[in-house]
Amino acid sequence: MPVVLALLAMLCLPVFAQAQPASATPDDDFKPKRRLQKSSPLDALKEFERNAPSTYTYGEGDDIIVEVFAHPELTGKHVIGPDGVITLPVAGNVHLADLSREAGEKAVVDAYARYYEGLSVVIRTEAYASNRVFVLGRVAHPGILQFETMPTLLEAITRAGSLPVGGFGGDKAAINRCVIFRGRDSVVWVDLKPLFKEGNLAYNIQLQRNDVIYLPDSDDQSVYVLGEVVKPGAYSLHADMTFLDAFAGAGGETKDGITTHIHLIRPSKNLDREISLKELMQPGANVNFALADGDIIYVPRRGLAKFGYFLQQFGPASGLVIVGKQVAP
Repeated sequence: MPVVLALLAMLCLPVFAQAQPASATPDDDFKPKRRLQKSSPLDALKEFERNAPSTYTYGEGDDIIVEVFAHPELTGKHVIGPDGVITLPVAGNVHLADLSREAGEKAVVDAYARYYEGLSVVIRTEAYASNRVFVLGRVAHPGILQFETMPTLLEAITRAGSLPVGGFGGDKAAINRCVIFRGRDSVVWVDLKPLFKEGNLAYNIQLQRNDVIYLPDSDDQSVYVLGEVVKPGAYSLHADMTFLDAFAGAGGETKDGITTHIHLIRPSKNLDREISLKELMQPGANVNFALADGDIIYVPRRGLAKFGYFLQQFGPASGLVIVGKQVAP
C-alpha cells in the first residue's frame, strides 16, 4: 500500500503552495537551446516499447516452488521478498528478482555448489504477483492491477473500467488520451481515439512491470516533473505556476540529480530550454519561467553527458514524448 499511496500522491497531488520567486518570464521569452526531434506517433510508441522484455523475469511477491531432484529436503515453496531474495535451506539467500526462469535455476545451482555437486533444479511459478501496473485517474477501479502476463494498454484500461460520461460537460469523463510513466525517465502520451474508435491495434502498446497509466479528464491541465527528483510525476497546472513552483513541488533534486542542466521542454511549441537552477537562485537574478499545459521539467542524472527523446505534437497543448532515453556521450 505505501507504493500505491506514493503514486497517488505523485499523480494526484493537489495544487501546491506557490513559492515567492522572481516574476515569471512570459512564453514569448521562452527561447530554446534546440528544437525537439519529431517522429510519427507510431514511431514514438514503438520506441517507447522497444525495450519490453521478451521473457518473464521474477519479481517481488512471486510465489514459486524450487524443486531439487533427489533432494526433497531442499525442495520447497518460496515467496520472493521486497528485496528480490528467497532463502534456501543450507545455501541461504539467493537473489532472483529480474532473472528469467533459466537464470534463476542457475542461481540456485550456483548457491548450492559449495555443498552439492551435479544438482538438477527446476523452478515452477505458482502465482505471478509482480506482473503489475498502476492505473489512475478517470477509471472505476484505480490502483494496482495484477496480471498473469504483462498486459497491453487496452487490457489494463479495460480491467480498470472507465467512468461513465458526465460531470461538467458531456466530454468530461470521455477517455481520449492517456499518459504512461515508466520509471523516472520516460513518459509517453497516447492518443486513444485511433484505438477505441478505429480499432487500430498499433496503438495498443505492450506495458512493462510497474508502468503507471494516468487517464485525465478532457479538461485537465498538467505539467510533468521527471528524472532525478524526489517525487517524479504529473502535477496539476494552476494559474501563474512557474518552473520553481513545479520543481519545489516535486521535492527538488535527488542526490544523483544535476541541476546545472535541467531541461524545460514545451511539446506544444516544439521547444527545449536548458536551465541552471544555480543561476535562477542567485540573489537579484529576477528570472523564472511561466509554465504551460503539457510542459516537462527533466532533471538529468549526474554523469550523463546528454539524453535524447522523441516528440509528436498532436494538439495545441499536448504532445507525445519520450524523455530521458540515455544516449552515449
